[in-house]
Amino acid sequence: MNHLDSAFSSSYLVAFLMGLFSAMHCLGMCGSIIGTLTLSLKREIRENKALLLPFVACYNGGRVLSYTLGGFIAGILEHVLTLPFGEGHGHRILQILGALVMLGAGLHVAGWFPRFAYIEKVGGVAWRHIEPYGRRLIPVETRQRAFIFGMVWGWLPCGLVYTALALAATTGEVVRSGLTMFFFGLGTIPAVMGVGVMTSWMVRFTQMTRFRQAAGVTLILLALMAAFPGLNPLVQHPVAH
Repeated sequence: MNHLDSAFSSSYLVAFLMGLFSAMHCLGMCGSIIGTLTLSLKREIRENKALLLPFVACYNGGRVLSYTLGGFIAGILEHVLTLPFGEGHGHRILQILGALVMLGAGLHVAGWFPRFAYIEKVGGVAWRHIEPYGRRLIPVETRQRAFIFGMVWGWLPCGLVYTALALAATTGEVVRSGLTMFFFGLGTIPAVMGVGVMTSWMVRFTQMTRFRQAAGVTLILLALMAAFPGLNPLVQHPVAH
């Protein structure tokens, strides 16, 4: 159980909290997408929450699956990139780089580092090839189609997703990398699922300066724990005998 506890507290929980505290970014980028997709549905579905929520759930299920696949890819790349440096040194280098990306994300969310948004240009080239497939799925007429659209949507360039991928790449195992992104996706669901249900309240809340700064500081603390796992009070450290 020690390995499971350490894995959960050092990457899964951190990734989940990152997703949870990225609410304002999710509403800004994904809120408009959810709104557009909702408007493309039939009127009887849009006006009935019991019919609408399964579609929104399918969107998000597809999105989280793409995040998880991205995590597996990050885990594979981690093994390739660390080969020249040796497993120990290479892992530590990626750990520091990942923490720096997380630090930038925290400063960005708090409103202290707006230029961090430029990191989203990294995935722009790939997105130009993926995005047309998503457009072909509109209007979304079935739940299966909504799930597939969600998978396409999951590759939308996003600085905080890249931040989570940076964390996933430091886990040292392909499966843990995928699960780290899965937990990140779970953390983003409350904000994205809430769009259309409590939109006005959530937007007002996430626009509060103090909330943004608190979320940013939280991400900065998570970055420090990612760089220095010994600072994480939840990680079980071996005891010397």
